[in-house]
Amino acid sequence: MKRILFSQLCPATYRIAVEKEILKRHIKDLVHQVRFAREREEASLPALVYDHKSLIRRRLGNVNMELQENKATNLALAVKRIDGIMIHPGDTFSVWKLIGRTSKRKGYKEGLTIAHGSPSQGIGGGLCQLSNLIHWMVLHSDLTIVEHHHHDGLDLFPDFGRQIPFGTGTSISYNYIDYRVKNNSEQTYQIRLRTDTEYLCGELRAEKKLPQTYHIHVENEHFKQEEDGIYRNGSVFRDVINRATGQHIEHQLIRTNHARVMYELNINQ
Repeated sequence: MKRILFSQLCPATYRIAVEKEILKRHIKDLVHQVRFAREREEASLPALVYDHKSLIRRRLGNVNMELQENKATNLALAVKRIDGIMIHPGDTFSVWKLIGRTSKRKGYKEGLTIAHGSPSQGIGGGLCQLSNLIHWMVLHSDLTIVEHHHHDGLDLFPDFGRQIPFGTGTSISYNYIDYRVKNNSEQTYQIRLRTDTEYLCGELRAEKKLPQTYHIHVENEHFKQEEDGIYRNGSVFRDVINRATGQHIEHQLIRTNHARVMYELNINQ
């Protein structure tokens, strides 16, 4: 018989378990004395490292589109907490240290979340799109990713206008499932964010241009039928290229995907 965890007994025990993890993260940060990025500037740093935008309202399987509308509200609120943040050398950028706990009192609404490998909903849902965009920009820089969580090997929704490779997303949940980046370089970076009627827009900026550029792509992506279902497979690589000469410096493996497809898919067509 499969062992039932304390958090699975009922909603109350789940909430207790979550609060325990939140407290543990606060204590861990105090003990390790992490220096978090907190300074924000209205003026943009001069060099554009990378920019990207993603469609806010996306049709994801059979997900209620009202949750997508609520996500637009949630993103607009969260963006204001991060836009302009300066990441000085030695600083650690943390999504949750800047956004804080989401609540109805702060204006956040019910949005799409992922719980136990399935679509669900919760206050502040949809903010993974924000961490996804930041992560995608960071991959085009020499910033060091120190905390990054994937969606546990699940392909939850069919592709809909996909712009970036599968497997480069992030999972976040206040505050113990975070997205964190440390600046181990010698120059300051800045994140600029905004929303408009259609898109979440971002820029990663720095004091000066980087001597290298980055190209992220997937190789050998395919779907395969296995004993317990269909899986999406592939390898995500990052190429580091010398800006001046165009020479390829490194070919880095970022992630190997083996994700179970959670929607109907006919691979024989």
